Formats: sequence, structure tokens, C-alpha cells
Amino acid sequence: MILGMYTRQRALQLMEEWTTSESLRKHALAVEACTCGYGEREADRQGLAGDQRDVFVLPYSLAGLLHDFDYDRHPSLEEHPYVGNRLLTEQGWPEAVRHAILAHAAYTGTSRESHLDRVLFACDELSGFLTACALVKPSRSIHDVDPAGVRKKMKDKAFARAVSRDDMIEGAALLDLALEEHIANCLRSLQAAASRLGLEGMAAEA
Repeated sequence: MILGMYTRQRALQLMEEWTTSESLRKHALAVEACTCGYGEREADRQGLAGDQRDVFVLPYSLAGLLHDFDYDRHPSLEEHPYVGNRLLTEQGWPEAVRHAILAHAAYTGTSRESHLDRVLFACDELSGFLTACALVKPSRSIHDVDPAGVRKKMKDKAFARAVSRDDMIEGAALLDLALEEHIANCLRSLQAAASRLGLEGMAAEA
């Protein structure tokens, strides 16, 4: 895969240009953190290091940042993520990234073929749910969220009702992981990125 000028910084700029909602910007960063965590694990599994590892992981970052970048302007099922994908195609962004973005929305009918495809789908809904779990904590800290508490919240249909529990369960299955392990993996990624996600909690704000 040739990435060249398709850098994280360029993806971040494009996402911020199209996205005015602060919560949606934070969501993009949260999904990026989780997808990169899985990209890094896969790179390690393949024994990649140095520049090879960085090149392997970068598409996970790009897909995470850009998967919803057109949503603020084009939130309908008829337009998202198609409008954004057309722009990415015109600008020459890597096909693997564009395919993963299409595949993250089940209604597009795009098959999830690559590891990146499966990871983006698996991390999208879960990262949002984990963020919601953190924000209802008295501390508002992702560090105070644990897998058992997340599973309990999943059973509460009134909590974060817009988040699909079925997608979270299906995502873990796509990665051949128990749901608890998938939750724990994404929690670790979000905890590592907590400062830029605004999820360090009240103590950090004091």
C-alpha cells in the first residue's frame, strides 16, 4: 500500500474541516485509538518493526479518523458514508481505507474482508459506548471503567440507547474474541489516549 502524502495529520485536518461537532470529533479520535491498538497488535503478531510497523498501522489511524468525517454535513443513510468516500476517492486516499469506511456501515452492503475492515466495524460502536460509560462516572474518567461494568450497562436498554449492542457483539465475533476481551482491549487503548479524548476525568481538570 502506497501512503505517501496520506498522513495522519492530513486526515486529522480533513476530519476537523468537515466536522464541527466536538463530540463527533472526539468520537473519531476514540475510534482511531481503538483501531490503532488492534493495528499495533497485528503488526506485532506479524513481527513488524520500525518503518514497516508504522506503515502497517497508519491505515488503521486514517480509517478511524475519517470513518464519519462526512456525517456532520451528510447524516442521512442515503449520503453517509458515500459522500465522504467519493471525496476520498477523488483525492486518491488508499483503497483499503475507503473500503473499510464503507464496510463500517452495515447498510452499505460492503463485505468486511480485511483485518482493517473488521477492526473498524468492531471499534466504532464500542468506543462510543465506552466513552458514554466514562462520562456517567462521578469522576468522568475512562480509567474508572471496567469490562464488568460495561457488560452491566449493555443490559440497560435506556443507557446510550442509540448504540447498537448487536454491532458490539458482532464486532467481537468478527475478531474471534470474547466480548470481554474486546472490551478490555478497547478500554486499554482509550485509557492510553485519555488526555486527548478529554476522558482523564475531574481530577485532571482540577
